[in-house]
Amino acid sequence: MAVNVTTDATFEKDTAQGLSLIDFWATWCGPCKMQSPVVDALSESMAGKVNFYKLDVDQNPDTAKKFRIMSIPTLMIKKDGQVVDQIIGYHSKEQLQQTLEQYL
Repeated sequence: MAVNVTTDATFEKDTAQGLSLIDFWATWCGPCKMQSPVVDALSESMAGKVNFYKLDVDQNPDTAKKFRIMSIPTLMIKKDGQVVDQIIGYHSKEQLQQTLEQYL
């Protein structure tokens, strides 16, 4: 399963059910470029358990503003539409997997 793209228009609907990890990123962000392949790998190993999304904060400022995303990469974890965790900065696949498994 690949990582899906979400936007200001689709964010609430996309993340309303199940466990979702949303990667808030931007094209110019160096640490985001390091985090992206980790999220991609995790989306394959945790397919069927967790929904994975990426949201470009430059193209979708409303959602970033709503959740007060000040630093990127920020990884938000939502369970059934509620924010349960937010992780700022680069994290390894192992760290992210451990965090996600707490909410499964």
